[in-house]
Amino acid sequence: MRTLKLGLRQVYYEFLAFYRNPASAFFTFAFPLIFLVIFNLLFGNELLELPGGTTRISTFYVPAIAALAVINSCYTGLAMGMAISRDQGLLKRVRGTPLPASAFLIGRVAFLTLVALVLVGIVTAFGAIFYDVDVPTGTAPAFVLSLAVGAAAFCLLGLAVTTFIPNADAAPAIVNASILPLLFISDVFIRIDTDSPRWLGLVGDLFPLKHLSAALQTAFNPFETGSGLELTHLGIVALWGAFGAVIALRRFSWAPRD
Repeated sequence: MRTLKLGLRQVYYEFLAFYRNPASAFFTFAFPLIFLVIFNLLFGNELLELPGGTTRISTFYVPAIAALAVINSCYTGLAMGMAISRDQGLLKRVRGTPLPASAFLIGRVAFLTLVALVLVGIVTAFGAIFYDVDVPTGTAPAFVLSLAVGAAAFCLLGLAVTTFIPNADAAPAIVNASILPLLFISDVFIRIDTDSPRWLGLVGDLFPLKHLSAALQTAFNPFETGSGLELTHLGIVALWGAFGAVIALRRFSWAPRD
C-alpha cells in the first residue's frame, strides 16, 4: 500500500517534469489532432451507409488515432524517456534514494497512461465538434477498458524494448523501427484489404497493435448492438503485455550501459 501511495505521488512529479517542457507537451497533444485533420483531408469525411444507420467516415478515424495515441505515449514515449533517463544517470540516482524502484515505475507508467487517455478524450471531442463524429455511449465502458488494457500492455512492452537499447542516441531508431512498420499493417494508418498480400495480414495478426485497433474499432462503432467488448483481441494484447513484463523483469537495467 505504501509503494502504491508513493507511486501515485510520483505521478505529480512526472507532471511537473512534463509541464516544464512546454514545447514537448504542446506537440504531444497536437500530434493526434494533426493526424485526424490529415485523415479527413486525404480520405474525406463523406456519409457512410451501414446496416445500423448512417454516420461520417471520421467516426472510424477516431479509434485508429486512439490506438496511435496509446502507442505514442505508452510505448514510444516511455521507451525513449527511460533510455534517456538511464543514460543521464537519473535511474541510477533514483535507485540510491529511499523511493522504491517500483513506485518510480508506477508513477511514470500511470502518468503516461493518463496522458494517453487525455489525448483520446481530446481527439474524440475535436472529432465530434468539427467532423460530426458519432460518439457511442452504450459501448463506452468497453472502449475505456480496451484503452486501459492497451496502455498497460504497451507500457510493459516499452519497458521491455529499453533492454535492447544500448544508449539514448540509438533509442529513436530502435523504437521507431520496432513500431512504425506495424502501424501500416495493423489497420491504423491504412486498412489492409483483400487486394493486399495475404501474408501481410497474417504478419499483422501476430502483433498486439492490430488487436488493439480491432478492439477499439468495435467499441467505438455507433451501431454495435452488443457490449463492444472484444475479449479475444484484448486477451492477445494482455498476453503480449505479460511477455513484455517477463523481458523487463529479466533484463531491465537502472545503470547506463557500457
